[in-house]
Amino acid sequence: MKGHLYRVTVEHLQDAKGNAVEAAPLTFQARNHDDLFPIVEKMRARGLFDAEEAAALAIGLKLFGEVMLQHREHELFAPLRPHFVEFIKRLKKS
Repeated sequence: MKGHLYRVTVEHLQDAKGNAVEAAPLTFQARNHDDLFPIVEKMRARGLFDAEEAAALAIGLKLFGEVMLQHREHELFAPLRPHFVEFIKRLKKS
């Protein structure tokens, strides 16, 4: 598959009670047909959410959307696909 290759790292810093967590980071690679950095900046510039939430939303949607795109024929995504497309259209208009 062609596209931009990213390394994603998630570190668990605190538990639900605010206690520090000592755990190995979760790291994986993911490809995406889009350059994610300008997308995050556009999302932040819209001012719909704070900078951290905007980045989380943009990256989460792009990672999920790319998996759904790569497996577009998988029955798991069939009920969600039209709603996801509509959501992305509304997000782009906001």
